[in-house]
Amino acid sequence: MIKRILVMSCALALPLAALADQPTVQVKPPELQGSRPLEKQTEAAVIRDYLQSWKSLRSAFDLNQPELLSPDFVGTAREKLAATIDQQAKLGIHTRYQDRTHDLQIVFYSPEGLSIQMIDNVGYDEQVLDHDKILATKRIETRYVVVLTPSDVRWSVRIFQAAAK
Repeated sequence: MIKRILVMSCALALPLAALADQPTVQVKPPELQGSRPLEKQTEAAVIRDYLQSWKSLRSAFDLNQPELLSPDFVGTAREKLAATIDQQAKLGIHTRYQDRTHDLQIVFYSPEGLSIQMIDNVGYDEQVLDHDKILATKRIETRYVVVLTPSDVRWSVRIFQAAAK
């Protein structure tokens, strides 16, 4: 009986622990200026793929493996992030990111449908480690300007630029 209770409590605790690591996401209505109309299905796909890019960013920085950025990041965004990962690997450190909040708004959809610009007011925790020893921890709130472009099956982050709030 005790064994069954332990198994049941572990089964319930695992999904709750996974939910605790999920960021809170707010999506403001798009404010498209002079661009093409945005279909709901496209908006949902862009947001889904962008949030997925944060998962690959977390893994790539924590494991010092820039190849984990693909296919979520391409072009300039991938190059800059990969260079940062390479630098931290040379220093013998790694970084853990945990995004806590995303306040998203799509602000531009190109007339050809080849790029979408989004603003993300994001809150995340950053932890710098040397092996398993924590060197620094800080909570960050910043604004990112993000440009995503379509690929065969998803939207990929092409520009990922921190901006002044």
